[in-house]
Formats: sequence, C-alpha cells, structure tokens
Amino acid sequence: MSADKVAPPPPSPTPPPPSRPRPRPVEFSKGVNGLDKVVLRESRGSSAESIFKPPKAIRGGIPICFPQFSNHGSLEQHGFARNRVWSIDNDPAPLPTNSTSKACVDLIFKPSDDDLKIWPHSFEFRLRVALGPGGDLMLTSRIRNTDAKPFTFTFAYHTYFSVSDISEVRVEGLETLDYLDNLQNKERFTEQGDAITFESEVCSKFHLFLFSLL
Repeated sequence: MSADKVAPPPPSPTPPPPSRPRPRPVEFSKGVNGLDKVVLRESRGSSAESIFKPPKAIRGGIPICFPQFSNHGSLEQHGFARNRVWSIDNDPAPLPTNSTSKACVDLIFKPSDDDLKIWPHSFEFRLRVALGPGGDLMLTSRIRNTDAKPFTFTFAYHTYFSVSDISEVRVEGLETLDYLDNLQNKERFTEQGDAITFESEVCSKFHLFLFSLL
C-alpha cells in the first residue's frame, strides 16, 4: 500500500513594505525664534534655514530689498521689507504660469503705521514663491500703489548663492544695461559683455532701475 505524495503549499508572498506618505507640497510650522515657517516641497526638493533676530536682517536666502535698494534714498540700507513679518495671502490674484506645481505660497506685505512714518506711501506688495517640478525656484513680485499720489522706489532680490566653483558661474542677460561700480566711486558704466564671470569674491557692481507707480 502506498501513500500519495502531497506537495507543500506555496510560501505566502512577502507583503510589500508600507509606503511612506508623500510629503505635502506646502506645510506650515514653527521655525527658529518662534517664527511661522512655510516649507515648500517637490520631488527633488530641499530645505534651508536662516537665523532671524530682529531688528537685524536675514543673512541668506533671498532678502527682498524694498522700497529702497542699497543706500539710494533716505531709508535704511535696502529698505525695510526684508525686516518685516509678511502674511499669507489667502486670496491671491491669478498669475499666468507654465508650472503645474502645487508647491507654492502667496505672501503679502502692507506698511504699518510705523512704516508710514518713515516712508509715507501706502502699497500692497504681493510675492508668490513657487517650486517647479524640476526643482526650479520662481519668485513673482507685484507691487500695487494704494495711495492717492504716485511714488518712486527701487527694488531687488538680494540673492545668496552657494557655489562649488566660482569660475563656473555666469550671469547672462545684462548686456547694454547700465550699472554703478562700487569700486570706482559708484561711477556709471554700460555692460558690454554677453555674460559676467567671476575669478574671486566680488562686491563691485549692481544694476539700478527706478520704478514709479501712479
């Protein structure tokens, strides 16, 4: 008498590891010194942080110079916008954009009573910060005159960049524009080259534009 052989049951498939929840494209939290912090994330995203201790300006990132760039006016160096707390703009106006990324935030800054004492012009400064799918950072500024009279201002994104090799850096698109050279008593020159290159750390020239809002 013989017994039939019965094959053992196949091993149970190994369950896949639990998937991690995808980070939200926009998160709100508390940053250094108790400041409200907005974090934008994309698939290639990274984060950065800078110490903010009022009344000193943030050193790093992209400080907003408004309504004055450098010392071209009666205000403090680079104006006061970079030293103020901005608010989330919950009702932003639509902006034309080619990006489909949801990693963006709209900010708004309006002058306080103390600001109006040192610069007596009412305005709304709206800033959109967006991360593209490829990790591109895009800033869009819109400044609206809410005063009864026109005013003139200068403006800059005072960007800080960390580069591994300064000899590989090129700044393009400034050909034929005028600039003031800090190393030559702010004498005005016209940019001739199709690209600006660097051999070492410099702080010599900047391009100055005046804007008027009616």
